[in-house]
Amino acid sequence: MEKEQEQKPLNQKSSSKSTIDDSETENQTEVKSAPLEQEKKKDNSPEEKIKELEDKLARTFAEMENQRRRFEKEKNEAFEYGGYSFAKEALNLIDNLERSKQVLENDEKLKNTEALKKILEHLDIINKDLISIFSKNNINPIDSLNKSFDPNFHQAMMEIEDDQKEPGTIVQEIQKGFTIKDRLLRPSLVGVSKKTKIEGQENQENKEKNDNK
Repeated sequence: MEKEQEQKPLNQKSSSKSTIDDSETENQTEVKSAPLEQEKKKDNSPEEKIKELEDKLARTFAEMENQRRRFEKEKNEAFEYGGYSFAKEALNLIDNLERSKQVLENDEKLKNTEALKKILEHLDIINKDLISIFSKNNINPIDSLNKSFDPNFHQAMMEIEDDQKEPGTIVQEIQKGFTIKDRLLRPSLVGVSKKTKIEGQENQENKEKNDNK
């Protein structure tokens, strides 16, 4: 009997301990579950996720379209202007032909000879053939003589006194310019007209310069 009485308090103590342990476990479970619930609250709703994906897809498609247009533009420019450098170098052929003609025409020994006449005719034929080949490839000479000076197509190398022409009119072409499609290949080197100075005006200008000094 005494042994049984001694064991009862021990059983009570152990049961109370297990109760405490159970309550602590429940508390820990509640603590652990709290962050999970917070994380679930932070998650977007399905509608928001769908909207976010739609925005990402729209941006991606826009970037792809911009890239496609850029590649298309670069491809077209390469096709249309790919021969730009070659065409510019090829213009030296026309320049050399023109220089050769000038040298032959200024040669006193060849002036007024049949040989010079035939040579110049052949050079003109070659020059026309070259211009024709260039034109077929959209490379065209700039029409300059007697035109108003345009800085987009002409480069003034000198001013020439000429009262018969309006000031700024091209009266001499030193080197012919060319365009390739809608782009300038090289400008025409030209001489531009200006009004002849009257002696009285020159004296007045010189006087003003001296007064300024």
